[in-house]
Amino acid sequence: MIQVEGLTKQYGQRRAVSDLTFRIKEGEIVGFLGPNGAGKSTTMNMLTGYISATAGRATVAGADVLADPLEARRHIGYLPEQPPLYPEMTVGEYLSFVYDLKKVKTAGRRAHLDKIARMVGLDQSLTRLIKNLSKGYKQRVGLAQALVGDPSVLILDEPTVGLDPRQIVEIRQLIRSLGKARTVILSTHILQEVSAVCERLLVIAGGVIVADGTPAELMRRAAGESSFTLRVAAPVKTAATLLRGAAGVLDVQTLPGEPEPGAYDFLVRSEAGADARRSVFRALAGAGLPILKLAPSGDSLEEMFLRLTRAGAPAQTQTPDAPEAEPDPEPDAPPDTPPEADAPPEQTEEEETL
Repeated sequence: MIQVEGLTKQYGQRRAVSDLTFRIKEGEIVGFLGPNGAGKSTTMNMLTGYISATAGRATVAGADVLADPLEARRHIGYLPEQPPLYPEMTVGEYLSFVYDLKKVKTAGRRAHLDKIARMVGLDQSLTRLIKNLSKGYKQRVGLAQALVGDPSVLILDEPTVGLDPRQIVEIRQLIRSLGKARTVILSTHILQEVSAVCERLLVIAGGVIVADGTPAELMRRAAGESSFTLRVAAPVKTAATLLRGAAGVLDVQTLPGEPEPGAYDFLVRSEAGADARRSVFRALAGAGLPILKLAPSGDSLEEMFLRLTRAGAPAQTQTPDAPEAEPDPEPDAPPDTPPEADAPPEQTEEEETL
């Protein structure tokens, strides 16, 4: 569905992204994860045709984003970090405007827009002014405009930024439901976002891809070793000494507290490629010390993120031999979003926020 080969964007001597290559299959929900300034938004903007690439190639549904931009954009629904809304329009007027702007050929404008409104939970809000909606509902309007034309690819840039916890949960659930019939790229630096929504992660740091895989695969890779926790009914020093002497054990850490009378928890890290659970069991059983609990313990998503991005390239790649050049001028408007235009006449309506 999406193929990226050697995609690079350079502003003078500063390289924002460098030689990105990846593929995204139809129906995948992929998290594009990285710290602020890593190159996420730049990559999203190149995929949507909002800015041009310095080098490389990107195709969406077989259409080259640079050589055939109109065909590529027909397959893309884009929600930028700041939804492109006109506050003086009603929700229904705005979606109808986007329908015209995208030159949608779907028969039945009203039926198409009503279907989208139901999908994102706006069917009771079509006559409300956008300026009177809550932040969460404005985000729903942004998602709705991305869905106009029924695109096969959704590109969402920080879709839950600025929302309260309840709104975040609602938007995540909505994204998961939309992903059942579409390919979704979710650009974010919020780790809970990817763990709640995405089935695959692309991690970018310093403008380069540093990891690609499922969250579980990347956590195992980042850890580089297996670890587990166990609870032993024994004095702390006695149990720790026996654990450190077991074959394959790299390190033993005593966890705080006494979860049960006379019992203590330990974090045991095994050597790379080793599974020390059997040797630990034999060591403790030989001393007559019962194991009350044993469970695997992997690195958290936060630890994985820090390890992978710490190993990435510098945030700004310098190319001294490159000629000085100014950044590309900002286009008038992102693809498939309304260009600057006079807003419709202000309507008189009592303010009511959802």
